[in-house]
Amino acid sequence: MKNTCVIGKSDALLITDIQIDFLPGGALPVAGGTEIIPVLNDYIQRFETAGNVLASRDWHPANHISFKAQGGQWPPHSVQNTKGAEFSPKLKLPKHTIIISKATDPNHEAYSAFDGTNLLHELGKLGIKRLFIGGLATDYCVLNTVLDAREFSFETLVLMDATRGIDVKPGDVDRAIKAMVKSGAEQVTVADFPDFADDLPIEEETSDALSEKSSMLNAGKKKARMRSKGSNGQVKTEHKS
Repeated sequence: MKNTCVIGKSDALLITDIQIDFLPGGALPVAGGTEIIPVLNDYIQRFETAGNVLASRDWHPANHISFKAQGGQWPPHSVQNTKGAEFSPKLKLPKHTIIISKATDPNHEAYSAFDGTNLLHELGKLGIKRLFIGGLATDYCVLNTVLDAREFSFETLVLMDATRGIDVKPGDVDRAIKAMVKSGAEQVTVADFPDFADDLPIEEETSDALSEKSSMLNAGKKKARMRSKGSNGQVKTEHKS
């Protein structure tokens, strides 16, 4: 698996919905959501250097069909231009991250980052063949984005150490993982990637800097091994400024 995860220009990291409303203290928090942000930042560093970075976000109108006041399942969350819809300030998105806004139609629910967006078009422009997907939540937006990625024939890898689920019904997360694997997606963690220092030209780093990066990665790998692998209008693409 290690060689499989060498990152190239036809690879992209897609981070789903690391927004304030989905984190502790938000309107619809996912347990453990904050824990995956440092792991995602590790992946971001890797893909910023060698691949591509995209991030999806819920970007609901105030009267979205998914909200309880409109007969939906959820409390109001990630409403356009509110604090709760912002990405976590701890998530270190690169300046030129491509932002995909979804669920913008008040009358249409959209868990997948492909649903009603121009994500597919953006990936085509970049020449992406392989997608690495992590974020929130495993049993909703990650699941549906992964299934659509497979429908569009992308080689798809789920970052198991960088996802967390809701489990509204006990077992939802496990069922989501099984469905993703059945679709042909692979499960990986940071331990399946080469050492970060191995991806960088040696002349660009001092030996001390390489040693520090290697130490940080080894610590991340240890944590990753301890984690279980179980439990249609288009929207204009934005870039983080």
